[in-house]
Amino acid sequence: MNILSPSILAADFCHLEQDIKAAEAGGAKWLHIDVMDGSFVPAISFGMCVQESIRKCTDMYFDTHLMIVEPIRYVEEFARLGSNGITVHLEACEDLHATLAKIKVCGCRAGLSIKPGTPVEALLPYMDEVDMILMMSVEPGFGGQGYIEESTERIREVRRMIKTSGRDIDLEVDGGINLKRLEEVLEAGINVVVAGSAIFKNDIKANAESYMKILKAHEA
Repeated sequence: MNILSPSILAADFCHLEQDIKAAEAGGAKWLHIDVMDGSFVPAISFGMCVQESIRKCTDMYFDTHLMIVEPIRYVEEFARLGSNGITVHLEACEDLHATLAKIKVCGCRAGLSIKPGTPVEALLPYMDEVDMILMMSVEPGFGGQGYIEESTERIREVRRMIKTSGRDIDLEVDGGINLKRLEEVLEAGINVVVAGSAIFKNDIKANAESYMKILKAHEA
């Protein structure tokens, strides 16, 4: 199944509930929640209080992306506050096996992300432990960046690794995925797409519908 996961990092926090409901009305089933600590990445975004608040207004799948150092410290709390899936960075964990195990013990699907400069082969030791792999196609930390061209071949390589593993692992991409780029990453093997500004600027419902049209056509 192809899935749209709009990133609330690009939403207007003056009327966050309204923006979320508009994306959902446009066909989005997931909501991407970028948590940044100002250490692993330069930016600081928001934390547990925001997720707790928005869980009250939607039943969407919470695709929580922890861009923080040693995320194992916060896994239990994010799970308690409504995360369905929790993604952590390979580069940010001292004991990644323990972190992935903690996510699963807390009842969430375990996601693993790598930065654009990390070799995709670094994922291999964890293929039996993850439910999703998130490919960053920009440097993590700031929204609105342009897509890094080398990302497409990296996505193809990871899709081949997933096929070889024999497991049903979702493959997500985040960074610079506008409508012109969407078909390219789908062909490369993506089935979960994160989009921020492209969804939450101007007509949110119509933007989501445009993405969903391509996602469904490619799925068919």
